[in-house]
Amino acid sequence: MRKVYCIGELLIDFVGENQGADLAKALQFTKKAGGAPANVASAVAKLGGESEFVGSVGKDAFGSFLTHTLQQNKVGTKYLQQTNTFTTLAFVSLAENGERDFVFSRGADKELEYDRNLKDQFANAIVHFGAATSFLGGSLEKTYEKYLEEVVAKNAFVSFDPNYRVDLWKGKTAVFVEKCKPFIQKADFAKFSEEEAFLISEKDNLIDACHKLHAEGVKVIAVTMGSKGTFLSTQEKNAIIESVPVNAVDTTGAGDAFVGCFLYLLSKENRLDETLLDFNKLKEMVAIANKAGAHTTTQFGAIDALPFAKDLGL
Repeated sequence: MRKVYCIGELLIDFVGENQGADLAKALQFTKKAGGAPANVASAVAKLGGESEFVGSVGKDAFGSFLTHTLQQNKVGTKYLQQTNTFTTLAFVSLAENGERDFVFSRGADKELEYDRNLKDQFANAIVHFGAATSFLGGSLEKTYEKYLEEVVAKNAFVSFDPNYRVDLWKGKTAVFVEKCKPFIQKADFAKFSEEEAFLISEKDNLIDACHKLHAEGVKVIAVTMGSKGTFLSTQEKNAIIESVPVNAVDTTGAGDAFVGCFLYLLSKENRLDETLLDFNKLKEMVAIANKAGAHTTTQFGAIDALPFAKDLGL
């Protein structure tokens, strides 16, 4: 089984539960561990895989809580750094259908420093780049780019999720798109929302969007569409894999659960190059990953709601 390395932010989600989508009206918040790549690492570990999180938290109570949460969920924290900068916070509002909005108070995640000891760990690994805050400057962005170079040089499997957040990129979406391109060009697998696929490809339908993204370099694309299912695309074929009907209360982490489950299933494959060419196999894996995403929406928070293998019948 391959190890899955997840690089990016680990933060506190303060979730305004059952208070509508307007953060200005929310009076009570519940503290939850979050951050897209950390969610993916946790999803892999909770399913029984081996994952390692690479990121930075503050030397404060929130940083300690996040570190403990990862360790409790059996995520490797050998490359989790601590800094004097305060731990990054995100305030999350939830609408009645579970859809959410974010406001960020950025802190320690941007301080991630390059660790030369990681270089030799990438061989035969799966490396996931979750990009919510990783293109916003600080040493994290430079470290992120350096690790991409090393992962490609080691011929590791590259996974990418742009994790576009409107609050972080107001008036700068063109910059965001440009910073995504080097990762799309090197990605073996990339997961997009519909919004991200259209934004980055500058197309208005999924077939054209995926065609352009494949032309950029990505081999396998999954576009998650909520209740409409997941659009799976390779350079030769595409299909929509149905979603699993649930009563969603919080969609936070659903996409990360999907990615984590998909990467966990990939980590068990002997020949990844052959798996990427087997469209029927990919469809089966996406169907299971859809179950993981759906399961996560039935509870509040991200990491706490991620499924175990028994929840998916694995």
